[in-house]
Amino acid sequence: MRTRSILLIVAILLVAGFAALNWAEIVRPTTLWFGLFVTQAPLGLILLGLLALTLVLFLASTAAMKTQSLMDYRQHQKTLEAQRELADKAEASRFIDLRQHMDTQLRELRERDAISATEFEKSRMESQREIRAQLEQINRTLAARLNELESRLDARLGAGGGTPVTTVRTAPVVQEHPQALEARETQMREEARLRDEERLRDERMREESPARRDERATAADRPAESGWRRWF
Repeated sequence: MRTRSILLIVAILLVAGFAALNWAEIVRPTTLWFGLFVTQAPLGLILLGLLALTLVLFLASTAAMKTQSLMDYRQHQKTLEAQRELADKAEASRFIDLRQHMDTQLRELRERDAISATEFEKSRMESQREIRAQLEQINRTLAARLNELESRLDARLGAGGGTPVTTVRTAPVVQEHPQALEARETQMREEARLRDEERLRDERMREESPARRDERATAADRPAESGWRRWF
């Protein structure tokens, strides 16, 4: 744009210089024919005026085109701004919808986790109750077996003249913690092992010869040791 303006100014200066140098010839009148009439007028001055008028019209048209371009540019800018605002609003609406969807999903996940935790706690409590019931049942069964075994031993010792064995009863099991349950199970397994060993000894005693039984009966007359050590 600056190059075009510079060229235009240079052209105007050249024309003005040429007119100044030949001003006498430019203003010298001459016979001119206009088609319908003939008159005396300076030809150079008329041509110079026409050139000046053309230049003014060119500048006016250029200014009008530039003004129209600026108006169109501003209109396009306004349209773009409106479209940008619409796009921003649509994007903000999508973000809000996405956030609401994520909040809903997170809330549903928290509800599911809470329900799962509740169900797990219920199942754990139910399992603990079942374990307690089973352990109590096992304890009662073992206590009954132990009482039966002690009754048999008392009967055999009473028949052989020995001292009755002190009855050992186990208290009902009350479990309050999984570790306590595990410790109780270990203790019960140890007691069951000891009772099995006692039962095997009783069976071996039944299989012994009458002579050995007499020897044991004679040994029973000696001072008895306390507790269960007299059987070892």
